[in-house]
Amino acid sequence: MYDVVTIGTATRDVFLLSRSFKVLQDPEHLKKIGFSTGEAQCFALGTKIDLDDVILSVGGGAANTAVTFARQGLKTAAVAIVGDDDRGRDILRTLKSEKIYYLGTQEKNTATTYSTILLSPAGERTVLVYRNPKENVTIKKIPFAKIKSRWIYIVPGAMTDETLTRLMTEMKKRKIKIAINPSKYFLNFPKDRAAALLNLADLVTLNREEAATLAAVDYESERAIFSQLDKIIGGIVVMTDGARGVLVSDGQKIYRAGIYQEKKIADRTGAGDAFGSGFTAALIRGQSIEAAIRLGSANATAVVEKIGAHLGALTRQDFESAARWRDLSVVVISP
Repeated sequence: MYDVVTIGTATRDVFLLSRSFKVLQDPEHLKKIGFSTGEAQCFALGTKIDLDDVILSVGGGAANTAVTFARQGLKTAAVAIVGDDDRGRDILRTLKSEKIYYLGTQEKNTATTYSTILLSPAGERTVLVYRNPKENVTIKKIPFAKIKSRWIYIVPGAMTDETLTRLMTEMKKRKIKIAINPSKYFLNFPKDRAAALLNLADLVTLNREEAATLAAVDYESERAIFSQLDKIIGGIVVMTDGARGVLVSDGQKIYRAGIYQEKKIADRTGAGDAFGSGFTAALIRGQSIEAAIRLGSANATAVVEKIGAHLGALTRQDFESAARWRDLSVVVISP
């Protein structure tokens, strides 16, 4: 019996670091042309750009979250699809080194998904992704007989409505708790189908942009966002908000917390996966929402202090023994 099985993607990542990558903040103009956060990463067009460093790593939602769960002492397995190539074999070696059981497949004549991350000195990044269509987890690729677990954590990527419906309804029948971090592809499902799936979940984690899109509410109207999401989602709703912290609703109360101060920001890649998996790890151990917020926040902070989507993920001993993770104010802002 596993404590948790992650389901989603596993990728080979290359990080390109350059002082020439600039973050442009101009909400007045950028929002008008489709940048909903008012920010963009930019570099000069038509020039040769010098790189400061190149770093190879492993990423993807299933891999990133599985590393956190395993380091937190939970018996963890991952379901993903990788190619039978050097990139795929590197991923499997990494998972094995983290004591993660691999329940996915290794496809013949398939190139493993590959991401290039353009990383600015401030740790902001843009991700360029080559996605092999065969990477998508389908009903036929889910090893239902092997998923004997207390929880599943779904990072759906481009998983179809049909696949997610079969997966989530089957897990619900087995009384396996479901956590999901919806993707942009998921958020483009018809609203009634997305709502039906999210109603099956025990925990849904979104960033503010995703939450506003799903709720069809203005990005800045957090109370209105939660008012709508609590109608759609059957379980706990987590909305991460970058440097502003996190808000969590259990359907009755809304909890707000800031962040732990970073020693430095090396790379924001994987921060969402780090928070979601840390938060879920605490719930798996039967801890409170306040405790889950603290572990999720600490894990996200530790991850952004390292380059790579999971290199800084905390072990349980790291979290419980370090004084810096002991205090984070969590307040209830709505009864």
